[in-house]
Amino acid sequence: MLDGLDDIDWARLGHAYGAADDVPGQLRALLSPDPATRDEALSDLYTNVFHQGGRFEASAYAVPFLLEMLGDPATPDPAAVLALLSVLAVGYDEGVLPEGFPVAEYRRAAEGGRELLAAKPPPWTGEDESEKEYVEYAYVESLSAADQGRLWAYIEVATYDAVRAGVPVFRTLLEHSDPGVRAVAAYALAWFPEDADGSVSALAAAIGAAQEPGVESTPGELATMLVASGLLGAAPDARWMADPRPVLRWAAAIGRARVLGAAADPATVEELLSWASAPSDDAGSGLVEGEWVPFLDCDLGGYAALALRQLGPQHTDRAFDALLDRLPTVGGERSLTVLGVALRLAFPDGPAAAGTPVVALPPRQRRLAEVLGRSTEPWLIDGQEFGNVAMLVGEYGLPRSRETMLAYVERVP
Repeated sequence: MLDGLDDIDWARLGHAYGAADDVPGQLRALLSPDPATRDEALSDLYTNVFHQGGRFEASAYAVPFLLEMLGDPATPDPAAVLALLSVLAVGYDEGVLPEGFPVAEYRRAAEGGRELLAAKPPPWTGEDESEKEYVEYAYVESLSAADQGRLWAYIEVATYDAVRAGVPVFRTLLEHSDPGVRAVAAYALAWFPEDADGSVSALAAAIGAAQEPGVESTPGELATMLVASGLLGAAPDARWMADPRPVLRWAAAIGRARVLGAAADPATVEELLSWASAPSDDAGSGLVEGEWVPFLDCDLGGYAALALRQLGPQHTDRAFDALLDRLPTVGGERSLTVLGVALRLAFPDGPAAAGTPVVALPPRQRRLAEVLGRSTEPWLIDGQEFGNVAMLVGEYGLPRSRETMLAYVERVP
């Protein structure tokens, strides 16, 4: 396995930290019988070829070897390899949900990027870390903003297409003996709309097989397949909306909203509103302990909140009410998801003008400001102030901390 790995001049390819000559060893380490060695290699790859959501020149070159691992039944932890391939293809899924991956948009943005990448000098390959220079970054910074966008879009599309070559492998893994592997395979298939026809039929067969007597399957696995089908344009059957397992009703509603949009049926609307207003996904989710739905890092309520915007303006008032019910109870990345949807609904025409008193805000904006001023949790991540929330609310002209927000909403004119 991994024939040809050493034929690539990795030192001339760049990743997040310069020359990619460390990547071959990390790829080989994914095949180690020692779990700790594999975990370290996986962490390294998440750091260098997928750094904070970014992809790099070396990323696309690593993908064929990861796909080769998936084709070998002896590969340890294929679910981890699948998960890495998925993020290499599309980045963090929060950036493309609830619509799915906009591949045509990315291809347009990448036009001209191939030539810009070809002109890039090789990365630094010295020994003295104190003199390390990021030659690649200097080149990128010399480009105009438009050309930088083309370059990075091309690198992302090149990596996406490298992963797309694995779609047939992902389909075969829907028949894997491990429900966890089947779930991540379904998640991976969700991002390739250009191959939707074959993937939708493969997912339908897998959903049917998972319900056969004697087959070990889980609600999380089925839920992932239903959402993936919806993202590829196939609405889950309405009968799933009556399933006694909450997570399957959630998944069916997510998939149906993606396909039906403003024509979604009342059961779909009500299910999404229920999840979007829930204070927590922990109680009554229908997931067994330790089980996971990969989408949005298993933030089921947050995904429902995102899906609300697909339902059309006739549901805006109830959607906004649901978001304000949930917002005081969530923190960290989950608060960003809910807050982002709420801000878009409250500020459809852009941010408030500087110096606008709270009494002059329209009702939705004032209600949102009051909830934020009187709630601590949305401003925190792991008990500390979350700068991303401060920046987000500031972009809409609102105060950037809970204390100043509270003073703002309580100010008497």
